[in-house]
Amino acid sequence: MTEQPKTRVSVRIYGQDYTIVGAESPAHIRLVAAFVDDKMHEFSEKNPLLDVPKLAVLTAVNIASEYLKLKEQYQRLAEQLKQEKDGKQDD
Repeated sequence: MTEQPKTRVSVRIYGQDYTIVGAESPAHIRLVAAFVDDKMHEFSEKNPLLDVPKLAVLTAVNIASEYLKLKEQYQRLAEQLKQEKDGKQDD
């Protein structure tokens, strides 16, 4: 098995510099970092007294919640599509 080459990208999230290493494209890694940075700033504006670790956890929990809702919605739609396909095959 060959391993995919790793990409190293420097990003800035909430004022901190990070080097992210992953198999995704640099553009994708930057997009993810920008999304996290935007979310942290959004939650910071709503909760200005939170310290950075708590803000990071709040951001992670909210992003995870959004992800799980979308995953659930995707699974429902995939099942609905499968049922519609199966129903048409019975005709």
